[in-house]
Amino acid sequence: MKDLTQGSIPAHLAAMAAPMAIGMLVQTLYLMVDLYFVSRLGGAAIAGVSAAGNFTFAVLALTQMLGVGTVAVISHAVGARDQAKANLAFNQSLVLAALCSLAALVGGYLLTGPYMRAVGADAGTIEAGATYLYWYTPGLALQFAMVAMGSALRGTGIAKPTMVVQLVTVLVNIVLAPVLIAGLGTGHPFGVAGAGLASTISIAAGTVLLTAYYRKLETYVAFHPSEWRPRFETWREILNIGFPAGGEFALMFIYMGVIYSIIGGFGTAAQAGFGVGSRVMQAVFLPAMAIAFAVAPVAGQNFGARDAARVRGTFSSAMLMSSALMALLTLLCQWRAESLIGFFTKDPQTLIVGGGFLRTISWNFVASGLIFTCSGLFQALGNTWPSILSSATRLVSFALPAMWLSRQPDFRLEQVWHLSVATVTAQALLSLWLARREMRLRLVFPS
Repeated sequence: MKDLTQGSIPAHLAAMAAPMAIGMLVQTLYLMVDLYFVSRLGGAAIAGVSAAGNFTFAVLALTQMLGVGTVAVISHAVGARDQAKANLAFNQSLVLAALCSLAALVGGYLLTGPYMRAVGADAGTIEAGATYLYWYTPGLALQFAMVAMGSALRGTGIAKPTMVVQLVTVLVNIVLAPVLIAGLGTGHPFGVAGAGLASTISIAAGTVLLTAYYRKLETYVAFHPSEWRPRFETWREILNIGFPAGGEFALMFIYMGVIYSIIGGFGTAAQAGFGVGSRVMQAVFLPAMAIAFAVAPVAGQNFGARDAARVRGTFSSAMLMSSALMALLTLLCQWRAESLIGFFTKDPQTLIVGGGFLRTISWNFVASGLIFTCSGLFQALGNTWPSILSSATRLVSFALPAMWLSRQPDFRLEQVWHLSVATVTAQALLSLWLARREMRLRLVFPS
Protein backbone atom coordinates (compact mmCIF):
# COMPACT_ATOMS: atom_id res chain seq x y z
CA MET A 1 0.00 0.00 0.00
CA LYS A 2 1.21 3.52 -0.79
CA ASP A 3 0.03 6.41 1.39
CA LEU A 4 -1.19 9.22 -0.90
CA THR A 5 -2.38 11.44 1.96
CA GLN A 6 1.13 12.82 2.54
CA GLY A 7 3.73 14.42 0.27
CA SER A 8 3.61 16.33 -3.01
CA ILE A 9 0.28 16.05 -4.84
CA PRO A 10 1.73 16.65 -8.35
CA ALA A 11 4.40 14.04 -7.61
CA HIS A 12 1.75 11.51 -6.57
CA LEU A 13 -0.30 12.25 -9.70
CA ALA A 14 2.74 11.84 -11.95
CA ALA A 15 3.87 8.66 -10.19
CA MET A 16 0.41 7.11 -10.55
CA ALA A 17 -0.26 8.44 -14.06
CA ALA A 18 2.96 7.24 -15.71
CA PRO A 19 2.43 3.48 -15.28
CA MET A 20 -1.31 3.87 -15.91
CA ALA A 21 -0.62 5.69 -19.19
CA ILE A 22 1.62 2.83 -20.26
CA GLY A 23 -1.01 0.33 -19.18
CA MET A 24 -3.77 2.11 -21.11
CA LEU A 25 -1.48 2.40 -24.13
CA VAL A 26 -1.01 -1.34 -23.93
CA GLN A 27 -4.80 -1.82 -23.86
CA THR A 28 -5.17 0.42 -26.90
CA LEU A 29 -2.39 -1.45 -28.67
CA TYR A 30 -4.50 -4.62 -28.67
CA LEU A 31 -6.73 -3.08 -31.31
CA MET A 32 -3.93 -1.07 -32.91
CA VAL A 33 -1.87 -4.21 -33.51
CA ASP A 34 -4.92 -5.98 -34.90
CA LEU A 35 -5.70 -3.02 -37.19
CA TYR A 36 -2.09 -2.89 -38.43
CA PHE A 37 -2.05 -6.50 -39.60
CA VAL A 38 -5.72 -6.59 -40.63
CA SER A 39 -5.14 -3.54 -42.85
CA ARG A 40 -3.24 -5.88 -45.20
CA LEU A 41 -6.54 -7.74 -45.78
CA GLY A 42 -8.36 -4.80 -47.38
CA GLY A 43 -10.81 -1.99 -46.63
CA ALA A 44 -13.71 -4.24 -45.61
CA ALA A 45 -11.53 -5.96 -42.99
CA ILE A 46 -10.39 -2.59 -41.58
CA ALA A 47 -13.95 -1.26 -41.44
CA GLY A 48 -15.22 -4.50 -39.87
CA VAL A 49 -12.61 -4.65 -37.12
CA SER A 50 -13.01 -0.91 -36.46
CA ALA A 51 -16.79 -1.20 -36.12
CA ALA A 52 -16.35 -4.31 -33.99
CA GLY A 53 -13.95 -2.36 -31.79
CA ASN A 54 -16.79 -0.01 -30.94
CA PHE A 55 -18.76 -3.00 -29.67
CA THR A 56 -16.11 -3.41 -27.00
CA PHE A 57 -17.36 -0.15 -25.45
CA ALA A 58 -20.37 -2.12 -24.23
CA VAL A 59 -18.04 -4.49 -22.37
CA LEU A 60 -15.87 -1.59 -21.23
CA ALA A 61 -18.99 -0.07 -19.70
CA LEU A 62 -19.23 -3.07 -17.40
CA THR A 63 -15.50 -3.15 -16.66
CA GLN A 64 -15.60 0.58 -15.89
CA MET A 65 -18.54 0.01 -13.57
CA LEU A 66 -16.57 -2.62 -11.67
CA GLY A 67 -13.22 -0.84 -11.76
CA VAL A 68 -14.39 2.63 -10.72
CA GLY A 69 -16.45 1.31 -7.82
CA THR A 70 -13.59 -0.90 -6.63
CA VAL A 71 -11.03 1.92 -6.75
CA ALA A 72 -13.30 4.34 -4.89
CA VAL A 73 -14.32 1.97 -2.09
CA ILE A 74 -10.80 0.64 -1.53
CA SER A 75 -9.13 4.07 -1.69
CA HIS A 76 -11.61 5.41 0.87
CA ALA A 77 -10.88 2.43 3.12
CA VAL A 78 -7.11 2.94 2.75
CA GLY A 79 -7.43 6.64 3.59
CA ALA A 80 -9.47 5.74 6.67
CA ARG A 81 -6.87 3.06 7.62
CA ASP A 82 -9.47 0.25 7.37
CA GLN A 83 -7.61 -2.71 5.85
CA ALA A 84 -10.39 -5.19 6.64
CA LYS A 85 -12.89 -3.22 4.58
CA ALA A 86 -10.39 -2.90 1.71
CA ASN A 87 -9.95 -6.69 1.67
CA LEU A 88 -13.68 -7.32 1.74
CA ALA A 89 -14.26 -4.89 -1.13
CA PHE A 90 -11.54 -6.57 -3.20
CA ASN A 91 -12.89 -10.08 -2.72
CA GLN A 92 -16.45 -9.00 -3.44
CA SER A 93 -15.23 -7.30 -6.61
CA LEU A 94 -13.89 -10.69 -7.72
CA VAL A 95 -17.35 -12.19 -7.27
CA LEU A 96 -18.87 -9.38 -9.34
CA ALA A 97 -16.14 -9.91 -11.96
CA ALA A 98 -17.13 -13.57 -12.34
CA LEU A 99 -20.79 -12.64 -12.85
CA CYS A 100 -19.91 -9.92 -15.37
CA SER A 101 -17.66 -12.33 -17.28
CA LEU A 102 -20.56 -14.73 -17.72
CA ALA A 103 -22.82 -11.91 -18.88
CA ALA A 104 -20.18 -10.72 -21.38
CA LEU A 105 -19.80 -14.20 -22.86
CA VAL A 106 -23.52 -14.78 -23.31
CA GLY A 107 -24.25 -11.23 -24.47
CA GLY A 108 -21.27 -11.12 -26.82
CA TYR A 109 -22.28 -14.20 -28.77
CA LEU A 110 -25.97 -13.27 -28.86
CA LEU A 111 -25.58 -9.63 -29.88
CA THR A 112 -22.59 -9.66 -32.26
CA GLY A 113 -24.65 -10.50 -35.35
CA PRO A 114 -27.44 -7.94 -34.79
CA TYR A 115 -24.92 -5.22 -33.91
CA MET A 116 -22.77 -5.71 -37.01
CA ARG A 117 -25.83 -5.85 -39.29
CA ALA A 118 -26.95 -2.53 -37.80
CA VAL A 119 -23.70 -0.62 -38.34
CA GLY A 120 -21.85 -2.44 -41.17
CA ALA A 121 -21.61 -0.57 -44.46
CA ASP A 122 -21.73 -3.76 -46.58
CA ALA A 123 -21.71 -7.56 -46.36
CA GLY A 124 -17.91 -7.78 -46.25
CA THR A 125 -17.69 -5.36 -43.33
CA ILE A 126 -20.42 -7.21 -41.44
CA GLU A 127 -18.76 -10.59 -41.89
CA ALA A 128 -15.30 -9.35 -40.92
CA GLY A 129 -16.54 -7.57 -37.79
CA ALA A 130 -18.65 -10.52 -36.63
CA THR A 131 -15.81 -13.00 -37.14
CA TYR A 132 -13.42 -10.81 -35.17
CA LEU A 133 -15.84 -10.45 -32.27
CA TYR A 134 -16.66 -14.17 -32.09
CA TRP A 135 -12.99 -14.90 -31.42
CA TYR A 136 -12.35 -11.83 -29.22
CA THR A 137 -15.37 -12.28 -26.90
CA PRO A 138 -13.64 -14.78 -24.53
CA GLY A 139 -10.82 -12.26 -24.09
CA LEU A 140 -13.30 -9.50 -23.33
CA ALA A 141 -14.87 -11.73 -20.68
CA LEU A 142 -11.47 -12.28 -19.06
CA GLN A 143 -10.96 -8.52 -18.82
CA PHE A 144 -13.18 -8.39 -15.73
CA ALA A 145 -10.79 -10.41 -13.60
CA MET A 146 -7.87 -8.20 -14.68
CA VAL A 147 -9.88 -5.04 -13.99
CA ALA A 148 -10.87 -6.20 -10.50
CA MET A 149 -7.29 -7.03 -9.55
CA GLY A 150 -5.78 -3.95 -11.19
CA SER A 151 -8.35 -1.60 -9.67
CA ALA A 152 -7.74 -2.96 -6.19
CA LEU A 153 -4.03 -2.23 -6.57
CA ARG A 154 -4.78 1.26 -7.89
CA GLY A 155 -6.99 1.97 -4.88
CA THR A 156 -4.06 1.13 -2.60
CA GLY A 157 -1.79 3.49 -4.56
CA ILE A 158 0.04 0.81 -6.58
CA ALA A 159 0.02 0.92 -10.39
CA LYS A 160 3.28 -0.61 -11.68
CA PRO A 161 2.46 -4.36 -11.41
CA THR A 162 -0.65 -3.96 -13.56
CA MET A 163 1.33 -1.97 -16.11
CA VAL A 164 4.04 -4.65 -16.32
CA VAL A 165 1.47 -7.41 -16.82
CA GLN A 166 -0.32 -5.42 -19.52
CA LEU A 167 2.98 -4.80 -21.27
CA VAL A 168 3.65 -8.53 -21.34
CA THR A 169 0.21 -9.18 -22.82
CA VAL A 170 0.71 -6.75 -25.68
CA LEU A 171 4.08 -8.29 -26.46
CA VAL A 172 2.36 -11.66 -26.65
CA ASN A 173 -0.23 -10.12 -28.96
CA ILE A 174 2.43 -8.59 -31.21
CA VAL A 175 4.09 -11.98 -31.56
CA LEU A 176 0.85 -13.87 -32.19
CA ALA A 177 -0.86 -11.39 -34.54
CA PRO A 178 1.29 -11.95 -37.65
CA VAL A 179 1.30 -15.71 -37.01
CA LEU A 180 -2.46 -16.06 -36.60
CA ILE A 181 -3.63 -13.27 -38.95
CA ALA A 182 -1.17 -13.66 -41.82
CA GLY A 183 0.04 -17.21 -41.20
CA LEU A 184 3.66 -16.12 -40.74
CA GLY A 185 5.78 -19.23 -40.27
CA THR A 186 2.80 -21.60 -40.41
CA GLY A 187 1.32 -20.99 -43.85
CA HIS A 188 -2.19 -21.11 -42.33
CA PRO A 189 -3.59 -17.56 -42.06
CA PHE A 190 -6.79 -17.10 -40.08
CA GLY A 191 -7.42 -13.48 -41.13
CA VAL A 192 -9.64 -11.41 -38.84
CA ALA A 193 -10.41 -14.52 -36.75
CA GLY A 194 -6.70 -14.71 -35.95
CA ALA A 195 -6.77 -11.09 -34.77
CA GLY A 196 -9.48 -11.85 -32.24
CA LEU A 197 -7.82 -15.08 -31.13
CA ALA A 198 -4.44 -13.38 -30.64
CA SER A 199 -6.02 -10.79 -28.32
CA THR A 200 -7.90 -13.46 -26.37
CA ILE A 201 -4.77 -15.53 -25.78
CA SER A 202 -2.86 -12.40 -24.71
CA ILE A 203 -5.51 -11.38 -22.17
CA ALA A 204 -5.62 -14.92 -20.79
CA ALA A 205 -1.85 -14.78 -20.25
CA GLY A 206 -2.19 -11.43 -18.46
CA THR A 207 -4.91 -12.79 -16.17
CA VAL A 208 -2.68 -15.70 -15.14
CA LEU A 209 0.28 -13.38 -14.47
CA LEU A 210 -1.71 -10.90 -12.37
CA THR A 211 -3.21 -13.76 -10.36
CA ALA A 212 0.30 -15.08 -9.71
CA TYR A 213 1.40 -11.62 -8.51
CA TYR A 214 -1.41 -11.55 -5.96
CA ARG A 215 -0.63 -15.03 -4.71
CA LYS A 216 3.12 -14.41 -4.36
CA LEU A 217 3.68 -10.71 -3.62
CA GLU A 218 0.59 -8.70 -2.67
CA THR A 219 -0.09 -8.39 1.07
CA TYR A 220 -2.42 -5.44 1.74
CA VAL A 221 -5.32 -6.93 -0.23
CA ALA A 222 -5.38 -10.66 -0.97
CA PHE A 223 -7.56 -13.59 -2.05
CA HIS A 224 -9.76 -14.67 0.87
CA PRO A 225 -12.21 -17.39 -0.22
CA SER A 226 -14.07 -16.94 3.06
CA GLU A 227 -15.10 -13.49 1.79
CA TRP A 228 -16.44 -14.72 -1.56
CA ARG A 229 -19.94 -15.30 -0.19
CA PRO A 230 -22.07 -12.49 -1.70
CA ARG A 231 -22.23 -9.43 0.54
CA PHE A 232 -24.97 -7.36 -1.02
CA GLU A 233 -24.22 -4.28 1.06
CA THR A 234 -20.70 -4.20 -0.39
CA TRP A 235 -22.09 -4.80 -3.89
CA ARG A 236 -24.40 -1.82 -3.42
CA GLU A 237 -21.50 0.36 -2.29
CA ILE A 238 -19.35 -0.62 -5.28
CA LEU A 239 -22.14 -0.43 -7.85
CA ASN A 240 -23.61 2.81 -6.54
CA ILE A 241 -20.32 4.47 -7.47
CA GLY A 242 -19.50 2.30 -10.46
CA PHE A 243 -22.88 2.07 -12.20
CA PRO A 244 -22.99 5.69 -13.41
CA ALA A 245 -19.38 5.42 -14.60
CA GLY A 246 -20.31 2.30 -16.56
CA GLY A 247 -23.27 4.20 -17.93
CA GLU A 248 -20.82 6.76 -19.31
CA PHE A 249 -19.17 4.08 -21.43
CA ALA A 250 -22.55 2.72 -22.48
CA LEU A 251 -23.47 6.20 -23.70
CA MET A 252 -20.15 6.33 -25.54
CA PHE A 253 -21.06 3.04 -27.22
CA ILE A 254 -24.36 4.58 -28.35
CA TYR A 255 -22.59 7.77 -29.44
CA MET A 256 -20.10 5.86 -31.59
CA GLY A 257 -22.88 3.66 -32.95
CA VAL A 258 -24.78 6.77 -34.07
CA ILE A 259 -21.71 8.01 -35.93
CA TYR A 260 -21.12 4.65 -37.63
CA SER A 261 -24.76 4.52 -38.72
CA ILE A 262 -24.68 8.09 -40.05
CA ILE A 263 -21.49 7.67 -42.06
CA GLY A 264 -22.44 4.21 -43.36
CA GLY A 265 -23.92 5.82 -46.45
CA PHE A 266 -20.51 7.18 -47.41
CA GLY A 267 -19.14 3.65 -47.88
CA THR A 268 -16.46 1.38 -46.47
CA ALA A 269 -13.63 3.91 -46.85
CA ALA A 270 -15.47 6.44 -44.68
CA GLN A 271 -16.11 3.91 -41.92
CA ALA A 272 -12.51 2.71 -42.12
CA GLY A 273 -11.19 6.28 -41.96
CA PHE A 274 -13.32 7.16 -38.97
CA GLY A 275 -12.46 3.84 -37.29
CA VAL A 276 -8.71 4.34 -37.61
CA GLY A 277 -8.98 8.04 -36.73
CA SER A 278 -10.99 7.35 -33.58
CA ARG A 279 -8.48 4.71 -32.43
CA VAL A 280 -5.59 7.14 -32.97
CA MET A 281 -7.58 9.75 -31.03
CA GLN A 282 -8.02 7.31 -28.14
CA ALA A 283 -4.28 6.66 -28.11
CA VAL A 284 -3.60 10.42 -28.11
CA PHE A 285 -5.99 10.83 -25.16
CA LEU A 286 -4.03 8.39 -23.00
CA PRO A 287 -1.81 10.90 -21.12
CA ALA A 288 -4.81 13.01 -20.05
CA MET A 289 -6.85 9.90 -19.22
CA ALA A 290 -3.98 8.57 -17.11
CA ILE A 291 -3.90 11.81 -15.10
CA ALA A 292 -7.68 11.60 -14.64
CA PHE A 293 -7.40 7.97 -13.52
CA ALA A 294 -4.70 9.03 -11.05
CA VAL A 295 -7.08 11.61 -9.55
CA ALA A 296 -9.40 8.85 -8.29
CA PRO A 297 -6.94 7.09 -5.91
CA VAL A 298 -5.03 10.25 -4.90
CA ALA A 299 -8.11 12.35 -4.14
CA GLY A 300 -9.98 9.23 -2.96
CA GLN A 301 -7.47 8.43 -0.23
CA ASN A 302 -7.49 12.06 0.90
CA PHE A 303 -11.29 12.07 0.88
CA GLY A 304 -11.22 8.96 3.07
CA ALA A 305 -8.78 10.80 5.35
CA ARG A 306 -11.16 13.81 5.37
CA ASP A 307 -8.56 16.25 4.03
CA ALA A 308 -10.60 18.69 1.91
CA ALA A 309 -7.65 20.92 1.02
CA ARG A 310 -5.67 18.05 -0.53
CA VAL A 311 -8.74 16.87 -2.51
CA ARG A 312 -9.11 20.37 -4.01
CA GLY A 313 -5.37 20.57 -4.61
CA THR A 314 -5.44 17.24 -6.45
CA PHE A 315 -8.21 18.46 -8.75
CA SER A 316 -6.45 21.78 -9.51
CA SER A 317 -3.08 20.14 -10.21
CA ALA A 318 -4.68 17.52 -12.47
CA MET A 319 -6.54 20.17 -14.48
CA LEU A 320 -3.33 22.10 -15.15
CA MET A 321 -1.34 19.00 -16.09
CA SER A 322 -4.09 17.63 -18.34
CA SER A 323 -4.73 20.92 -20.14
CA ALA A 324 -1.04 21.45 -20.89
CA LEU A 325 -0.66 17.93 -22.31
CA MET A 326 -3.79 18.14 -24.41
CA ALA A 327 -2.75 21.51 -25.86
CA LEU A 328 0.51 19.95 -27.07
CA LEU A 329 -1.34 16.97 -28.56
CA THR A 330 -3.71 19.31 -30.38
CA LEU A 331 -0.71 20.92 -32.09
CA LEU A 332 0.61 17.47 -33.05
CA CYS A 333 -2.68 16.50 -34.72
CA GLN A 334 -2.92 19.82 -36.52
CA TRP A 335 0.59 19.27 -37.86
CA ARG A 336 0.70 15.55 -38.64
CA ALA A 337 -2.86 14.16 -38.76
CA GLU A 338 -2.42 12.20 -42.02
CA SER A 339 0.93 10.81 -40.86
CA LEU A 340 -0.71 9.34 -37.75
CA ILE A 341 -3.44 7.74 -39.87
CA GLY A 342 -0.96 6.60 -42.51
CA PHE A 343 0.71 4.21 -40.09
CA PHE A 344 -2.34 1.95 -40.39
CA THR A 345 -3.48 2.40 -43.98
CA LYS A 346 -2.28 3.76 -47.32
CA ASP A 347 -5.71 3.90 -48.95
CA PRO A 348 -6.09 7.52 -50.23
CA GLN A 349 -9.78 7.88 -49.38
CA THR A 350 -9.32 6.39 -45.90
CA LEU A 351 -6.42 8.78 -45.29
CA ILE A 352 -8.53 11.77 -46.30
CA VAL A 353 -11.43 10.84 -44.03
CA GLY A 354 -9.26 9.84 -41.08
CA GLY A 355 -6.95 12.84 -41.37
CA GLY A 356 -9.84 15.28 -41.66
CA PHE A 357 -11.55 13.75 -38.65
CA LEU A 358 -8.42 13.86 -36.49
CA ARG A 359 -7.50 17.43 -37.45
CA THR A 360 -10.98 18.77 -36.70
CA ILE A 361 -11.68 16.75 -33.59
CA SER A 362 -8.35 17.76 -32.03
CA TRP A 363 -9.84 21.18 -31.26
CA ASN A 364 -11.77 19.58 -28.41
CA PHE A 365 -8.77 17.81 -26.84
CA VAL A 366 -8.34 20.36 -24.01
CA ALA A 367 -12.06 20.22 -23.27
CA SER A 368 -11.92 16.41 -23.25
CA GLY A 369 -9.04 16.51 -20.77
CA LEU A 370 -11.10 18.66 -18.43
CA ILE A 371 -14.02 16.21 -18.72
CA PHE A 372 -11.74 13.28 -17.85
CA THR A 373 -10.36 15.15 -14.82
CA CYS A 374 -13.83 15.99 -13.55
CA SER A 375 -14.79 12.35 -13.96
CA GLY A 376 -11.82 11.31 -11.83
CA LEU A 377 -12.87 13.75 -9.13
CA PHE A 378 -16.44 12.42 -9.10
CA GLN A 379 -15.04 8.91 -8.63
CA ALA A 380 -12.86 10.07 -5.75
CA LEU A 381 -15.80 11.74 -4.02
CA GLY A 382 -17.87 8.57 -4.32
CA ASN A 383 -20.60 10.09 -6.51
CA THR A 384 -20.32 9.46 -10.26
CA TRP A 385 -23.89 10.45 -11.17
CA PRO A 386 -22.74 13.93 -12.31
CA SER A 387 -20.51 12.19 -14.90
CA ILE A 388 -23.38 10.31 -16.50
CA LEU A 389 -25.52 13.47 -16.44
CA SER A 390 -22.77 15.31 -18.31
CA SER A 391 -22.37 12.50 -20.86
CA ALA A 392 -26.12 12.14 -21.40
CA THR A 393 -26.41 15.85 -22.08
CA ARG A 394 -23.74 15.57 -24.73
CA LEU A 395 -25.35 12.53 -26.35
CA VAL A 396 -28.68 14.35 -26.70
CA SER A 397 -27.08 17.55 -27.96
CA PHE A 398 -25.06 15.57 -30.52
CA ALA A 399 -27.21 12.64 -31.67
CA LEU A 400 -30.41 14.48 -32.54
CA PRO A 401 -28.76 17.29 -34.57
CA ALA A 402 -26.42 14.77 -36.25
CA MET A 403 -29.31 12.59 -37.38
CA TRP A 404 -31.14 15.69 -38.66
CA LEU A 405 -28.05 16.85 -40.57
CA SER A 406 -27.61 13.40 -42.13
CA ARG A 407 -31.01 13.74 -43.80
CA GLN A 408 -30.19 17.06 -45.47
CA PRO A 409 -29.33 17.05 -49.19
CA ASP A 410 -26.02 18.89 -48.70
CA PHE A 411 -24.84 16.74 -45.77
CA ARG A 412 -21.05 16.32 -45.41
CA LEU A 413 -18.95 14.30 -42.96
CA GLU A 414 -17.19 17.44 -41.76
CA GLN A 415 -20.45 18.67 -40.27
CA VAL A 416 -20.48 15.71 -37.87
CA TRP A 417 -16.95 16.46 -36.69
CA HIS A 418 -17.73 20.18 -36.15
CA LEU A 419 -20.87 19.29 -34.20
CA SER A 420 -18.84 16.96 -32.00
CA VAL A 421 -16.35 19.73 -31.15
CA ALA A 422 -19.18 22.09 -30.14
CA THR A 423 -20.94 19.53 -27.95
CA VAL A 424 -17.75 18.42 -26.19
CA THR A 425 -16.99 22.05 -25.32
CA ALA A 426 -20.46 22.44 -23.83
CA GLN A 427 -20.02 19.19 -21.89
CA ALA A 428 -16.71 20.41 -20.44
CA LEU A 429 -18.34 23.58 -19.10
CA LEU A 430 -21.14 21.55 -17.53
CA SER A 431 -18.66 19.10 -15.97
CA LEU A 432 -16.63 21.92 -14.41
CA TRP A 433 -19.77 23.43 -12.89
CA LEU A 434 -20.82 20.05 -11.51
CA ALA A 435 -17.32 19.44 -10.10
CA ARG A 436 -17.36 22.75 -8.20
CA ARG A 437 -20.83 21.93 -6.90
CA GLU A 438 -19.80 18.44 -5.68
CA MET A 439 -16.74 19.79 -3.87
CA ARG A 440 -18.86 22.43 -2.18
CA LEU A 441 -21.35 19.81 -1.01
CA ARG A 442 -19.08 16.88 -0.11
CA LEU A 443 -15.90 18.44 1.24
CA VAL A 444 -17.57 19.48 4.48
CA PHE A 445 -16.51 17.14 7.28
CA PRO A 446 -17.66 17.17 10.92
CA SER A 447 -15.02 18.04 13.47
